[in-house]
Amino acid sequence: MVRKMGVYAVLAYVIYGLFFYWYLFHFADSSLPFEYQGTKADPATFLNSRELMLSEEYSKIRNLLFFLSTPFEWLFYFLILLFGFSRAFKKWAESSSKYKLPQTAIYLIWLSFFAFVATFPLSYISHSLSKTYNISTQSFASWMKDELIDFWINYGTLMIIVPVLYWLMKKSAKRWWFYAWLLSVPFTLFMMFLQPIVIDPLYNDFYPLKNKELETKILSLAEKAQIPAEHVFEVNMADQTNSLNAYVTGIGSNARIVLWDTTLNKLSDDQILFIMAHEICHYVEKHIYIGIALYLLFSLIGLYLTYRIMNWAVRHFGKELKIPDVKDIRSLPLFFMILSMLMFTASPFSNLISRYEETRADRYAINMTQNPEEAITSFQELTRSGLSEVKPPLLVKIFRYSHPTMLDRISILEEYEVKQRAKNK
Repeated sequence: MVRKMGVYAVLAYVIYGLFFYWYLFHFADSSLPFEYQGTKADPATFLNSRELMLSEEYSKIRNLLFFLSTPFEWLFYFLILLFGFSRAFKKWAESSSKYKLPQTAIYLIWLSFFAFVATFPLSYISHSLSKTYNISTQSFASWMKDELIDFWINYGTLMIIVPVLYWLMKKSAKRWWFYAWLLSVPFTLFMMFLQPIVIDPLYNDFYPLKNKELETKILSLAEKAQIPAEHVFEVNMADQTNSLNAYVTGIGSNARIVLWDTTLNKLSDDQILFIMAHEICHYVEKHIYIGIALYLLFSLIGLYLTYRIMNWAVRHFGKELKIPDVKDIRSLPLFFMILSMLMFTASPFSNLISRYEETRADRYAINMTQNPEEAITSFQELTRSGLSEVKPPLLVKIFRYSHPTMLDRISILEEYEVKQRAKNK
C-alpha cells in the first residue's frame, strides 16, 4: 500500500508537470489582441527582435519552474511521511537528548536540511536561468550566501513556532488552530515591524537616497500625501540583478519606501517620480494594513482547514503515513504540506486583491504626476530589464501575478494620455 501510494504520488506530479509544459509551450496564446498591436503596450514597439525572442523563452521556462516548485514541496513532504523519514528524525532527536526542546530542535534541523537538499536543484536551476538570460548578475557564492541566510532565518522562525504549535495541540485537541491563530497575530505584526531593520539588511545594504536633487522632488510628492520623507531608502541590488523594483515594507515607525539602485541608475527622475507616487499610494490607502488584515483572515481559515484535513488524514491514513496522532511531531510534514496546498489554492484570490490595489496605485500615481509619457516608458523599461511578458497566459496571470499585466498597466496610461490631450485642445 505504501509503495503504491508513493508511485501514484510521483505519477501525479509527473502528469501535472507534463500538463503545464504542454500548456505553457504549446497551448497558451500570449499573442497581443489585434486592437493593441502597434500601441505603446505592444512589446514590438519598444523591444528589438532579440529581446522579444529572449522574453518569450525566459518567461515560458520561468513559469514552468514556478508551477513545478510548489507541488514538488508537497511531494517531498508526502514521501518524507510515507517512507518513514519523519519517524526516523524523531528517533534521532530522542536518542540525542532527553529534553523536549532540544529534541524539537534536532528534529527540525533534520527536516529543514532534507527539505533544503531536495529543493536545491530547482532553486539552482532558477538562479542559473536568470544568469543565462542576464537578469541576475549575482555570483554563485553570493547567491549561496542568501540561500543559507534563508535557511537559518526559516529554521529560527520554526524554532519559535513549532514548539508552541505542538504544545497547543496537546493542550487543546479541538481548539489549537484558533489559539495558534491568536498568537500568530502579534507575532506577524512583530515580524513585519522587524523586517526592514533586522531581516532585510542581512541580504543588502540600505541607506537614505543619495541623489539630493531627486530627494527634493520626492519630498515634494511626499509632502502632498503627508508622508515623512525619512521613509525613502535605496538598496544596492546592481551586484545581484539587472531588474528594476521599488516597494513598501514594514509597519508603524519602521515603514519605508525602498528603491533599488538599478531603478535609480536606469530610469530618469520623472520616471522614478511616477514609481514613487505609485508607492506613496500604498501608504495613503493603507494597503500594507489591508494586506495584513487579509493575511490574518486567510491564515485563520487556513489553520481551521488544516486542523480538519489533518484529523481526517491521520484517521484514514495514519498507519501508512507513520503518524499515530496529530499532536505527535511526526505530523509536521503533513501540516506543512496541507498549509502549502491551501496557500497555493488561495493565491488567485490574494493576487486578485493585490492587482486591484496596484491598479489603484497606478491611477493615483498618474493623477499625481500627470506625466503619462514618462510613466509609460518606465513600464516599458521594467519589461525590458526583467524580460517579462506583456500578456501572460491566463493561468500564469491568475497564480503568479500580484500586479496587473503590463498590457493592462500601459493601456490605462495610454487612455489617460488620450484624455489629457483632448482636454488640452
